[in-house]
Amino acid sequence: MKFTITITRDEDGIYIADCPAIPGCMSQGKTEEEAQRNIHEAIKECLEVRLEKGMPLTVTTREIEVTV
Repeated sequence: MKFTITITRDEDGIYIADCPAIPGCMSQGKTEEEAQRNIHEAIKECLEVRLEKGMPLTVTTREIEVTV
């Protein structure tokens, strides 16, 4: 499976990775690369838990254009 992730840097310099298609699936790292590796593992674990609990694996996400 392929997922879109977002990586942002917080005020303490830690990189936060989030997978919008899996509610609550987040991780972090000291570098972008570490955050990306960590979210990869978090996605696997989140999917396993959601499967065990009989929850939908993902939610629908959309990309929209907003004029500012």
